[in-house]
Amino acid sequence: MLPTLPIGPVIFPTAGLVIIFGAWFCLWVIEKAALRLQLDAQATYTLAVVGLFAGFLGARLTFVALHWPAYQQNLIGILWPLTSGYEPVAGVVIGSVAAFFYGRARKLPFAGSLDALIPGLILGLMVISLADFLGGPGYGTLTAVPWGFSQYGVRRHPVQLYELLAGALTLLVWWRLVKRRRYEGQLFLTAVALTSAARLFLDAFRDNTWIISNGYHGWQLVTFATLLLSLILLAHHNQNQ
Repeated sequence: MLPTLPIGPVIFPTAGLVIIFGAWFCLWVIEKAALRLQLDAQATYTLAVVGLFAGFLGARLTFVALHWPAYQQNLIGILWPLTSGYEPVAGVVIGSVAAFFYGRARKLPFAGSLDALIPGLILGLMVISLADFLGGPGYGTLTAVPWGFSQYGVRRHPVQLYELLAGALTLLVWWRLVKRRRYEGQLFLTAVALTSAARLFLDAFRDNTWIISNGYHGWQLVTFATLLLSLILLAHHNQNQ
């Protein structure tokens, strides 16, 4: 756990640094994935930038709109600080819509673009897991396993490291499947299925997870539905080949 990183007289939050450099790395990976899939790398890279910027802006402005009384007397607070104050779901929706319309305007192949974008999206989840591990907002359930780590005086599952390992394995599968891709969208659906299965399993080890009525884990229900849908679509496309 390393919540801050002192560099000279300045102390930086490690989570923020990881996310900033991680975002750049995700964009680089998407560009390389597009090249490997023989797509327009520059247009695909710009597609990802549009989605990322629109998602960031949308998440921030949605949060400000929902909490307007807190910003009404302090308009500078809209612009700074930016270390907190976002609506992630709104950001994902707005970013996805912006990327979709940009792709339509540039006449990029929809399914093929998803195949190129998914490695960057998986890496983005890995970046968030690493930021959580270093910053400390996410933590695992109590455990006695020897690889557990101490947090607040108790030993817990390093659930974020599990997520990093699952993401790395999914990226490896994506890389190995590129040359055996039978149709556009296959890589995306396969990666989504693997990521959903991993998150469905690993959420059981997260202590600060989203709990809904009757003790069910909300994210497990979401990932289960996503896994089921991706498997159905994979089966449908494979049957039609």
